[in-house]
Amino acid sequence: MNASSFGYREREHTADWELEAWAPDLPGLYEQAARGMYALADVRLKDGPPVSRSLSLSAYDSEGLLVAFLAELLFLGSAEYGEGGRLGFDRFDISINGNALHTTVIGAPILSLDKEIKAVTYHNLKIRRTAEGFRVNLVFDV
Repeated sequence: MNASSFGYREREHTADWELEAWAPDLPGLYEQAARGMYALADVRLKDGPPVSRSLSLSAYDSEGLLVAFLAELLFLGSAEYGEGGRLGFDRFDISINGNALHTTVIGAPILSLDKEIKAVTYHNLKIRRTAEGFRVNLVFDV
């Protein structure tokens, strides 16, 4: 698969952060959205043994499922988890069946982040099918 088939980039937005993500399939799109979200916040993970979490989520549609997935990652990054602290992830094994998602995410406690993302919004959220796969623009409340 061509490396440019997957990606994300920040887009100009008046008050919040906007991210455009693309990939040839929905699992790849969700992964790029998560990677982009972490990149916007400049999340850096601690060195050490990896930490994994399994998540199963469902929603009314693909957009709601994407918001639920990213919101869960934000929750894991803001909650205290014992000695491990707040968690961030850099490896994703995502499967999507209809409007249900199952994933195992692997990462580590967060060493630092430059700016905290408060929420993923539904502002102008629409997953678009393209000739190359899928694209989405996401707006994050910061």
